[in-house]
Amino acid sequence: MSVEAIVPNPRQPRQEFDEEDMAELVHSVREIGVLQPIVVRRIAEDQYELVMGERRWRASKAAERSEIPAIIRATDDIDLLRDALLENIHRSELNPLEEAAAYRQLLDDFQCTQDELATRIGRSRPQISNTLRLMKLPPGVQRRVAAGVLSSGHARALLGLSTQGQMEELAARIVAEGLSVRATEEAVTMMQQPQDEADVSRETADRLPSNTRYQQLDEYADALTDRLDTQVKITLGARKGRIAIDFGSIEDLHRLMEMIGQSQNS
Repeated sequence: MSVEAIVPNPRQPRQEFDEEDMAELVHSVREIGVLQPIVVRRIAEDQYELVMGERRWRASKAAERSEIPAIIRATDDIDLLRDALLENIHRSELNPLEEAAAYRQLLDDFQCTQDELATRIGRSRPQISNTLRLMKLPPGVQRRVAAGVLSSGHARALLGLSTQGQMEELAARIVAEGLSVRATEEAVTMMQQPQDEADVSRETADRLPSNTRYQQLDEYADALTDRLDTQVKITLGARKGRIAIDFGSIEDLHRLMEMIGQSQNS
């Protein structure tokens, strides 16, 4: 099929293409050609829209190839984003924010709940919920996540802060000091406490062995995460502890309350 007869999918969830990876692919296409056909759908006479394989199509254009192997598929509009999303997820090519944006668009397109979407695309409901929460980050932090400077674990920890200013401040510290996700979670806990209590918490934490400080808390949090099928975090200050349970919607909250009630009654 002619490379020029193909147009990109305007609803492609992936927006970032690593330049170094693309350069390698362009070289491979120039020397060997495209080994795996792309998938397209017909949108007009002699014009086709990409469903899967945008990197291969882009590389073919850059390598000045006139032809590319392609499979023509009849795909409805409602399935186009889903197919592109699934291809990229399975290839681990979407950054967390691109994945979150694709989930949001799928929810809007399908007019479905997060539980229904999880069933349709083979993902867990907590995974979809936690990824969607990343869209609540301030723009500057989102850019760092999209660029891979901050991991999704760092980003989820930052969402525990109450203001965008705090999120941006701690995000800058993560980059400057190379903070781990666990260290970021500690910093979030400290920033949420009154200053005098935070000072006492730091003194108490400094006296505890680092290898035993969080082991039991992590075990409890992991057990609750498995039990409730959602992310659970447990933190301990000098005078009190905190359990944070993520939920993705009112329906999800009802599910969690029912599970907690059943545990209390059993």
